[in-house]
Amino acid sequence: MDMRLELVPLRSTDVDRSLAFYVDQVGFGLDHDVQPGNGMRIVQLTPPGSACSVVVGVGIGDPDAAPVQGLHLVVDDLDAVRASLVGTGVAVSEVSDMGGGVRYAYFSDPDGNSWALQQISR
Repeated sequence: MDMRLELVPLRSTDVDRSLAFYVDQVGFGLDHDVQPGNGMRIVQLTPPGSACSVVVGVGIGDPDAAPVQGLHLVVDDLDAVRASLVGTGVAVSEVSDMGGGVRYAYFSDPDGNSWALQQISR
């Protein structure tokens, strides 16, 4: 039996702001931006190279839900990805070396959903 994590809903208080952050600053691809009716809006975004997407929108979840914490983006070159994000205005932490070839840097979106950039040297 296969079980694939393919979509993670994120809290968003301003869908256009979230869309701009993830596409223009972080570099996610825009998969869908649809308004099926009744005031609903669904925006699905995918990190480059990922099989799992995130979704923000109106009418798709609890607007008072807490931000999602600790999502991981696994990268091959943490320094390059961090520099790229900083260059687009994303506030990214300094790199933390956890030992054993594991390194992290952290950032959050405008709604407080938090992300970890993770590099594992093999």
